[in-house]
Amino acid sequence: MGVNMKKVTISGHPGSGTSTLVQGLCNHFSWSSINGGQIFRNEASERGMTLADFGELCSVDESVDLTLDEKLRVHILDNVTNVIESRLAGWWAYKLQSDCVRIWLRVSENERARRVTIREGITMEEALNANRLRLMVDNERYQKMYGFTPDDPTPYTHIIDATDITAEQVLAEALTILGDE
Repeated sequence: MGVNMKKVTISGHPGSGTSTLVQGLCNHFSWSSINGGQIFRNEASERGMTLADFGELCSVDESVDLTLDEKLRVHILDNVTNVIESRLAGWWAYKLQSDCVRIWLRVSENERARRVTIREGITMEEALNANRLRLMVDNERYQKMYGFTPDDPTPYTHIIDATDITAEQVLAEALTILGDE
């Protein structure tokens, strides 16, 4: 398909459409992927915790984040995984000097909350509050542990504003980006 690269990171806040984009890329190219959010959700579930509670645990027990982040770094450097999805994947690829495309999906707070209401079956107010709390807790944790927040644009080679476009349009933009590399 004319794409000569095999590694891309996809990052964005919860509800930004990263998982949907990863699925689209993997289907299009028959690529393999790792989903950092799913790793996070699985760990929370295995511990019988809500995402907010697990985020709080991560804020007081750095070893949890360090273990999860090391899993992502291994995939960034391997010769097997094509797409790494995580809020920190772009940062880790940047810091590891991985030769890959690093995409950030930017989506407004209200649109992200609307998407979370559909995915999680909660009210808009609950989604807004949960997203704000998670963002605050996570950003404080990342700043303290690593000295950066995920949405700092420094590491990203491309930013797609996905607020007012469909998942298909986001995929088309990503395919254009990958075709230009």
